[in-house]
Amino acid sequence: MFHGIDPRSPIPLYVQIAERVRLAIATGTLGSAAPLPSVRQLAAELRINPATVIQAYRDLEAQGFVEIRHGAGTFVRELAPGRRARERSQQAVALVRKLLADARRSGVSLAELQRALETELGAKTT
Repeated sequence: MFHGIDPRSPIPLYVQIAERVRLAIATGTLGSAAPLPSVRQLAAELRINPATVIQAYRDLEAQGFVEIRHGAGTFVRELAPGRRARERSQQAVALVRKLLADARRSGVSLAELQRALETELGAKTT
């Protein structure tokens, strides 16, 4: 779930972590009451400061996605179906924005990106 977290990205690490968790919750990959990795575990896995993970988890808690139980861990909260759908839509927009930003940084034109998307989408439907 946390592969692709990029320390060189202009997006802060805690935001990247929170986005991954929200996406996993929105798509159902992480269900209600599912535990998240411990702060120490995730910090070690990503080779980042534990304070960064704490900030991501606190933001997720403030947004109502997780519950932090001191001494027990961090767990996914139950989301209303409508909220899950809204979150999926927001995550889709975030993925498109990231794709566009990555394409710009790589020098890929909008026309090239559109052709690549059409090719990939066509390959997925056949």
